[in-house]
Amino acid sequence: MRHRIHGRQLGRDSEHRRAMLRNLAAGLFEHGQIETTMPKAKAVQSFVEKLITTAKKGGLHARRRLESELTDRRIHAWVADPNVPDSRKDNPWFDLPDEDDITFNRYGELRKAPRLVQHVLTVVAPLFEDRDGGYTRIVKTGRHRLGDGTDLVLLQLVGAEDGPEIGGQKSGRRAQADRRTEFLARLRQGAGGGATTIGAAEAPAEADAAAEPAAEEPAADGGAEAPAARKSGD
Repeated sequence: MRHRIHGRQLGRDSEHRRAMLRNLAAGLFEHGQIETTMPKAKAVQSFVEKLITTAKKGGLHARRRLESELTDRRIHAWVADPNVPDSRKDNPWFDLPDEDDITFNRYGELRKAPRLVQHVLTVVAPLFEDRDGGYTRIVKTGRHRLGDGTDLVLLQLVGAEDGPEIGGQKSGRRAQADRRTEFLARLRQGAGGGATTIGAAEAPAEADAAAEPAAEEPAADGGAEAPAARKSGD
């Protein structure tokens, strides 16, 4: 029984779990989205949103709170790395620094680059000035990790997404809506463009079917009812 146990344990002790959450949060703040498993994404989501709420307050106290929760380090070193392809250097969430702003010493060690806490205070927090919560979202990719087969998801900052699911499969609602749109297009082509909706295309056919029996009944009963009308007139 989980009496007096708060949060997700994730199969780790407290120190290992805290370090893992810090690394996941730092990666999210640096890249805008990370790929991880669903339990880890849910565990770090609340941790990240509390940090963003603290960063929105600004000031020295907020900076010290962030430094106590995150491991302040240099970020965006991969922008100046020649081994990283240019296609992976595009970031829709942040304006990346120039390669000239990132320097290395003669041993290849990172010497100058933006700092993580400063990046959270000056870049990440202003993105959510008008939002009171819900700074992140979890997107199911439909893929599974090789080995244990657990679900892989994307944890990303909101505001720069493109479509219902980024990098994942098409949603069922979207597929159903596409099928309905294609059916309506075929229906309009068959009707010559006169019908605008399915109901409007079926209405003339039903009206003609209902009008034909009504037109035939007077013709069939006209011969029997005419003499009765003449007798009443006489």
